[in-house]
Amino acid sequence: MKRARESDILGSMTAIAVIPARYGSTRLEGKPLADILGRPMIQWVYNAVKGAERVDHVIVATDDRRIEHTAKGFGAEVVMTSSGCRTGTERVAEAVKGLTADVVVNVQADEPFVEPALIDTLVESMEDESAHIATPMTPLRDEESMNNPNVVKVVTDRRGFALYFSRSPIPYRRAHKRAFILYRHMGIYVYRKEVLLELSGLSPTPLEEAEGLEQLRALEYGYRIKLVEWARDTISVDTPEDLEDARRFAQGLKPWQDTGR
Repeated sequence: MKRARESDILGSMTAIAVIPARYGSTRLEGKPLADILGRPMIQWVYNAVKGAERVDHVIVATDDRRIEHTAKGFGAEVVMTSSGCRTGTERVAEAVKGLTADVVVNVQADEPFVEPALIDTLVESMEDESAHIATPMTPLRDEESMNNPNVVKVVTDRRGFALYFSRSPIPYRRAHKRAFILYRHMGIYVYRKEVLLELSGLSPTPLEEAEGLEQLRALEYGYRIKLVEWARDTISVDTPEDLEDARRFAQGLKPWQDTGR
């Protein structure tokens, strides 16, 4: 049983975390089952999410029996979802549709080193009742990343709510007196459950299709996305090169940092 916290006494939200996992991947087939120091990547993700204090329940959602077998083998609860799910968001929504929760955490199966403290911070940010979704951002520190279309950028208003997400550098930096910090969006989300179910049933929008960014659907339909600044970026695994980087990173972890232990 997780230790009591002041927020529990005051009355906290019920949070379910879902790890959507599919076997097929254009750049790295079967990546949830990829080995990192003797454990499948999805086990690293699962154990990291289990370490979050503000998460009450963790589920792996998949349509693949190989992933189901592996996840059950290390003790995870698995929900089998439709093979017709077009996105991870749809898979998460299907998994929680009949469950009771105030908020739903969506952590992709390619985030082996996600920090439990980050998940807790995102869940706590939903105590702002004007937020429909929460997601993290981290400062961009190099020009190459700023101009890399695979690195998603975000700009916010003065209260920390998203104005726009883009694969292009935003804001455009012409000569000005004030220095801007550009921010990278990190693809971890916390949704109010009813918002997640609504979004999963909505049609893709023009900006979403133009940028190839699903979060723009939420903005176009008027949902408010709260951005939480985080000092450290996550390590996402999308390619064989990313997998090698993840293995090297895992070798350098101190025992207390090993989220897959």
